[in-house]
Amino acid sequence: MPDYPELRFSMQEVRAAGKRLKDNLSLDSDVDWRDAHHVFSVANSWRDSHYFPMRSVYLSAAIRMRKIGINGDMAARPKRMASIRRKLRQSDIHLDRMQDIGGCRAILDDIAGVRSLLGEINEDFPHHDRRQWPYIDEPKDDGYRSHHISFEFCPRTKEQSVFSGRRIEFQIRTRLQHSWATAVEAVSLFNGEDLKHHHGSADWLRLFKLMSGEFAYVEGCPIGPGVPERPFRIAEIIALEAKLDAISTLENIRTATTYAETYLYGDGKFFLIVYNNIDHTVSVERYSEILQLQARLATIERQIEDGLTRSKVVTVEVSRVENLVRTYPNYFGDVGVFLNNLRRIVQGQDALEFTLIQQARVRAPTPVSPGDTRNLSRRYTRWFPN
Repeated sequence: MPDYPELRFSMQEVRAAGKRLKDNLSLDSDVDWRDAHHVFSVANSWRDSHYFPMRSVYLSAAIRMRKIGINGDMAARPKRMASIRRKLRQSDIHLDRMQDIGGCRAILDDIAGVRSLLGEINEDFPHHDRRQWPYIDEPKDDGYRSHHISFEFCPRTKEQSVFSGRRIEFQIRTRLQHSWATAVEAVSLFNGEDLKHHHGSADWLRLFKLMSGEFAYVEGCPIGPGVPERPFRIAEIIALEAKLDAISTLENIRTATTYAETYLYGDGKFFLIVYNNIDHTVSVERYSEILQLQARLATIERQIEDGLTRSKVVTVEVSRVENLVRTYPNYFGDVGVFLNNLRRIVQGQDALEFTLIQQARVRAPTPVSPGDTRNLSRRYTRWFPN
């Protein structure tokens, strides 16, 4: 088994760190820097100890996707420290009981693929199914739709027993559902809001809720609460689009970015994405070793906590570099599927599932000669006046 980080502290220290993470631990607080350093060291070590269980769930699901021959992409990522701290502050959950410290995601072409993979997982999976949240059949109030499963890692060997009991959240969704979630986060980044957690424009939140209802209708799935009958929601979508100039906003998000020519090639399937809120630059770093990745992540997150940067950072494992944009398009302004469907609705047509909609794909890059290609950058150049 390759080297994966193990927990370097006791569970008592993990629980204590979870309580302290709710506090202000930045440089401008009254907290002793050594105490803050210890808290983050424990919290990072606990999160890092989920990498191997996360990869095991990832590979187990990927094997089943290949077995039943369904199309889709897989990705895995640890939870951002900022998200961990927000969840600890806003709920009574403890750090050691958090179910989504490590997360995996399957994005499938259509709802039939989702049902097939769920059936395969429910019939046979090597890890303990703790609980499921059927947000496709029971959408959230804001329109969010995806099927979540909380797995508890079950070791197969004595060597793996150090990771026993780690909880990994697995999300299964269609590309249409993923396009909705992507658009919510992309608009949030663009407008400097947090629509995902219901903070921001009421009109945008309402538009996304209504669009979720339309997507559910197209997929033949239950429509969420608070969504009017189809003629009324179509009329409201059209009115909100005109009020927000939503199509133009989404076009700006999609087209205002260009790839740099320094794509990453070589070894490594682990990526660190950094989105800079100041100059709207996205950079991507590739790593072949988990230990290198988690060290770099911890450094940047500490800078965020200390107010030295306003960047957002996420680490991702994907099988191929071209899957990076498809699985985390919100950081790259890729909102094409959602935009095309919104445009169709405004023009009086029905939305289409991903397998039917004709959309321009992000062109795969041509390999470049070896050199200093540690970073991939996309600079947003058209969000600002000349």
